[in-house]
Amino acid sequence: MKLFSKVELSYNEFKSQLIADYRIAFESRQISIIGRREVLTGKAKFGIFGDGKELAQIAMAKVFRDGDWRSGYYRDQTFAFASGITDYHKFFAQLYAHPDIDVEPASGGRQMNCHFSTQIIDANGNWLDHTQQKNSSSDVSTTGGQMPRLVGLAQASKIYRDREDLQHMTTFSNMGNEVAFGTIGNASTSEGVFFETLNAAGVMQIPMAISIWDDGYGISVPNEIQTTKEDISEILKGLQRDEKGEGFEIFKVRGWDYPALVATYERAIQVCREKHIPVMIHVTEMTQPQGHSTSGSHERYKTKERLEWEREFDCISKMRSWMLETQVCSNEELEELEKESKDKIKTIQQQVWKDYLAVFATEKEEAIKLVYDLNNEQAYKLAEELRLMYEPSLKDIYGLVRKALRIVRKEDSTAKSRLLRWYERHQEVNTDRFHSKVFTESIEGVEYITETAVEYPAEVNLVDGREILNACFIANFERDARILAFGEDVGAIGDVNQGFAGLQLRFGEERVFDTGIRENTIIGQGIGLALRGLKPIAEIQYLDYILYAITALSDDLASLSYRTKGGQKAPVIVRTRGHRLEGIWHSGSPMAMLLDTLRGMHICVPRNMTQAAGMYNVLLRSDEPALVIESLNGYRLKEPLPENVGEFTVPLGVAEIMKAGSDVTVVSYGSTLRIVEAAAEELEGLGISIEIIDPQTLQPFDIRNTCGKSLSKTNRLLIVDEDMPGGASAFILQQILEEQKGYFHLDGQPRTLTAKAHRPPYGSDGDYFTKPSVDDVVEAVYAIMNEANPEKYPTIF
Repeated sequence: MKLFSKVELSYNEFKSQLIADYRIAFESRQISIIGRREVLTGKAKFGIFGDGKELAQIAMAKVFRDGDWRSGYYRDQTFAFASGITDYHKFFAQLYAHPDIDVEPASGGRQMNCHFSTQIIDANGNWLDHTQQKNSSSDVSTTGGQMPRLVGLAQASKIYRDREDLQHMTTFSNMGNEVAFGTIGNASTSEGVFFETLNAAGVMQIPMAISIWDDGYGISVPNEIQTTKEDISEILKGLQRDEKGEGFEIFKVRGWDYPALVATYERAIQVCREKHIPVMIHVTEMTQPQGHSTSGSHERYKTKERLEWEREFDCISKMRSWMLETQVCSNEELEELEKESKDKIKTIQQQVWKDYLAVFATEKEEAIKLVYDLNNEQAYKLAEELRLMYEPSLKDIYGLVRKALRIVRKEDSTAKSRLLRWYERHQEVNTDRFHSKVFTESIEGVEYITETAVEYPAEVNLVDGREILNACFIANFERDARILAFGEDVGAIGDVNQGFAGLQLRFGEERVFDTGIRENTIIGQGIGLALRGLKPIAEIQYLDYILYAITALSDDLASLSYRTKGGQKAPVIVRTRGHRLEGIWHSGSPMAMLLDTLRGMHICVPRNMTQAAGMYNVLLRSDEPALVIESLNGYRLKEPLPENVGEFTVPLGVAEIMKAGSDVTVVSYGSTLRIVEAAAEELEGLGISIEIIDPQTLQPFDIRNTCGKSLSKTNRLLIVDEDMPGGASAFILQQILEEQKGYFHLDGQPRTLTAKAHRPPYGSDGDYFTKPSVDDVVEAVYAIMNEANPEKYPTIF
């Protein structure tokens, strides 16, 4: 059994590596201990650490190469140190939430500690060379949330290996030889997303290596309650590869057995890398010496016998004993190493804390001086209070300044003006610290895509809307080899509404392919593929089913740019269809949910397939993620086929006036817009002129203030929407009345017309009575005019 590699080592080299590994394990443990103390003293807000998992992670780091990818969770600190994806200084900087991305490159202080991430793009949003570094996709706190993207990260290696037309993308892959490493806790293997991911990887046969850190518990819940047979690898034996060559290679090893861990990881990853197949390493008998996190103590739920066992089988203690037994080191040598390591970690921690405070020291001193200069007794006391604070936070500093400005609100002085200017200037600094990079803000952002008008031939060719989408996709697939499309029924039949019809035959199964019914993993595939430089279109068959993918969309994709402060991007386009099909499960418009959970993604709601095509033409040229919701009842409606179907653009955030009018501004989108247009005809007969506006996208919303300008003319507003009451209509109202200052133009109460507060029942009558109809729109507009002029527009009911 060779512990390190196929290269023969001298005894001194062997001893040196053993000592280096023990040092990393011991120092990582000291960081866990000190980190917990820092939280309990109040310097850090929350702490979660990787104690008890050190040896397995060192073994994994030995086989983690440049170009490989990690998709893990918050127990991986020792792996992060051993692989070099972070260091001790950066670890403590994250613990203290240091807002400087150069000091804390994983998140710029936006994520809790042990949430690792490597920068894969530069400050301008350009891709770095992933093959020359070890890569970690940004962690999420949901303990199974790292699994879906792992599929895409591994699938990308297979794609790069198999497709000759991508061989030039040498900064993303070395002929597909990369392994995607995933880690998960034993308790989280109870989650559906774990099984969904495993099944997908087994079907696809991709180079994915999953490590399960098994310490017997999920916070306070033991394996006997978490897992059938109390053993995840036992119940997954059906996935073991067989004579057909399908499934997983499954390995099992104890977390305190250093020689076996090193040998197991070397063998497992060799199989994964060379045979390009998935492997699973179940690491058992791990411990968690400090409990789950700083929020509680494991002594409350572990028995005395379990705690004694954990002390005896602590992996660092076992490695130390093994090194003494094999006479690799003497006790004196190890004691000296341990003393040096403790001193080293304590020194680093103190220095990082000092550096953290120094960032704000200048702001503190400037604020104190400016508040003193106000020459106000109350403000003076505030400044003195701040001056005497030993370790003030930004909250303390800026809270003082804001309070001082309130105190002198009635004064007019040069000192007050100086303080106000200082505060306003530093608001820009704090915006960068805490609010920036919701999108990557690169030159490939949607706002920089050249606007190209739609062009039609002299003889208009009316076709089904689906044919426009089909032509748009064909043109883009021919233009850019990086584009892929996948989802349920996308491949063989070209999706249920034929937007991808014939594309698999034309471009091959490697670019247009089916997936199983696994919405969360479909989105995860998209994220992983996009992180590795590809341009995925991930299809969720119906908008209602996006609920099954919302965790991957919200926790991962939508927050990716923000939580890495622009260090990572994943330009996934999520394609789906929704709105007015009849029935509880196929007619949803949960727009409020999407608006709340998908900040960091564009939300496109095209009224027809031409508009959808123009949006795809923008998104497929940009580097920002988006959700496109096509109108489900619009695929067979006739539209003129553009000449430049793969080139014209519909700029995101630009609302369009569909019909000019003078009496009421009516804002609607998607399928409901056609209802409004039909109602406009009857309203004209009633002597009412409405101005119809289609915002086209809800994120961003009407960046040119088209709605507000219309309201300044009509002074009356109606929002028509298929979401439930208080949903997207409330968001649109907020945007128009607050952001666009539309409140000041109102002559009457603004109104919303929405679906009822339940899902629509099946059938045309269910649709009529549940969602806005032409009759509803006519009567809602008429009621607004009745309020304005009851004599001219007498009450109907």
